[in-house]
Amino acid sequence: MATRLGLALPQNRQYDLGRDVPDVARAAEAVGYESLWVYERALFPEPATQGLYGIEGLPWPDAYRGVADPLVTLTLAAAATERARLGTSVLVAPLHVPFQLAKTLATLDAASGGRVVAGLGTGWSHDEYAAAGVRPFEERGQVLDEVLEVCRAVWGPDPVSYDGRTTRIAPAVVGPKPARPIPILLAAATPKTRRRLVDHADGWMPVAMNAESLAKQWQEVRDLAAERGRTAPLQTVVRTNARYTAKGYEGSDRTPFHGSVDQIVEDLVAYAEVGLDEIFVDLQSSVRDAQELKDVAAEVYEKARAAGI
Repeated sequence: MATRLGLALPQNRQYDLGRDVPDVARAAEAVGYESLWVYERALFPEPATQGLYGIEGLPWPDAYRGVADPLVTLTLAAAATERARLGTSVLVAPLHVPFQLAKTLATLDAASGGRVVAGLGTGWSHDEYAAAGVRPFEERGQVLDEVLEVCRAVWGPDPVSYDGRTTRIAPAVVGPKPARPIPILLAAATPKTRRRLVDHADGWMPVAMNAESLAKQWQEVRDLAAERGRTAPLQTVVRTNARYTAKGYEGSDRTPFHGSVDQIVEDLVAYAEVGLDEIFVDLQSSVRDAQELKDVAAEVYEKARAAGI
């Protein structure tokens, strides 16, 4: 089966959201992309109090200034499309009240005819947790666990009840229900988070590194699943943070998914050989506007399919 291909929607500040999100979503679906994706960045601290990913001295990219809300963006895309799945990569789950997040995702899935894919993570920004976290940063793993449990409860049969550390639901009818079970994917990169993935989630959502490292990590995830007795298959979606340039990059040390359309497609071919279900490309930070995003995305899709992906 061919690897599915997806595209990240425009959320950054150079875009006109009300016009460009539906426009790009419709165009991507028409070209053949099977999924549309959003990410979450709640704020941009200025001056920076913490490096990118918590790494001291690593600056935050300018693209993180003014990132549109992911679920509002997906709602715009849902109204403009009919078939493409609508994914988050990722929602920083502990920045959301668990019950409200579960209900919002269920509503979006019901409204879109069962197209939502919930990619969740714990994030890394202390500033975001200070502004929006439902619990302190140090408790982010526990909050994610509760989000998973609350989602399963709210999406399940009525009456819904739950008694947790942050969330208490007295027996109640909670609707609308999702159109079908919403798959939950986790961006798990450590032994502890991989156990959570194997035991409680539907799939794995790594960020592209290099194809060899990705293949090694995927084998480790599968080995852990076998060790822990998991029989249900794991869905897999890879996020690629692309940086497009018409001229391409020279040299053997080129970062994966950085370069011309042909170089990006060359990397897609290598990643498809790892055997994962889906790869999506985020081009929005390296193009001028929505028209160039549509043009480059269409060329990437057509050349990727021509290359056998």
